[in-house]
Amino acid sequence: MRKTIGIDTSNYTTSAAMLSVSGEMMSFGRLLPVRDGEIGLRQSDAVFHHTRQLPEVFSSLGNAVKEAEAVGVSDRPRDAEDSYMPCFLVGLGAAQMVGQSLGIPVYRFSHQQGHIAAALFSAGRLELLGQRFLAFHLSGGTTEAVLVEPENSDRLFSTKRVAASLDVKAGQVIDRIGVMLGLSFPAGKAVDALAQSFDGTIHVRPSMKGADCSLSGVENKCRMLEKRGAPSQEIAATCIAHIVASAEAMCMELLREYGNMPVLFSGGVSSNSALRARMEKQYGAIFAEPRFSTDNAAGAAVLASLRKERE
Repeated sequence: MRKTIGIDTSNYTTSAAMLSVSGEMMSFGRLLPVRDGEIGLRQSDAVFHHTRQLPEVFSSLGNAVKEAEAVGVSDRPRDAEDSYMPCFLVGLGAAQMVGQSLGIPVYRFSHQQGHIAAALFSAGRLELLGQRFLAFHLSGGTTEAVLVEPENSDRLFSTKRVAASLDVKAGQVIDRIGVMLGLSFPAGKAVDALAQSFDGTIHVRPSMKGADCSLSGVENKCRMLEKRGAPSQEIAATCIAHIVASAEAMCMELLREYGNMPVLFSGGVSSNSALRARMEKQYGAIFAEPRFSTDNAAGAAVLASLRKERE
């Protein structure tokens, strides 16, 4: 490993990380502030909060940053030409200043690539970047599966989207239901805990079109349960059960189509306990520690190290 810095300014978290030559990771992050009752941020607000928070988050890495050999930064949501969000410009600008100041290269990756790398690093499975595998990215802004294949290029590996939600994203549904139940945004951890406390049985059928899923009906069903006076635990469990069933149906269809291969889950929703239990049991799926599932800069640091080693 090379000593590298990672920076990521996603729509919900300001984060910075540093990877040591021995493979130890320091990672710090701070959620962007969202007002009570709201379920997201405008890009202008996200840019403002990142600009305020990044200097302090970055300072948590200490003086050891002076010894870094490279900087990795997320500069776009996905590895596609039309992928763009203004919030990533904050991290990119900071990374370029750090690189110029220290005289070290700055490598640009997508936020999704960072999620994949962080999950593999956390699980001790970075060797998978040398082969083909299926990666799910489940979050508030993305619910999709990509086919990952190694590349001898600056981006290290390619991702081809092979399935996705046709409407709302898994994280959006969870956050909306959580806020409806009076929980704070982002609501993933709280909804997970609430769902685990339900001891009843829930029967669900995912809404699928091939390997793609539709999640808008999940929110509608949960709101109907709330109007009927159903307990919060049942509503949360219903929400999670539908998302788990949808992810499993996507995975089953993709493995049927592309053949058996390793399956990785990344993104904030992948820290859900029910999803992890089901997909590990059925498919031997690989999951990161929860802190490396949510938005973080660790993946950018890992990718910068791998990129530097190729030179």
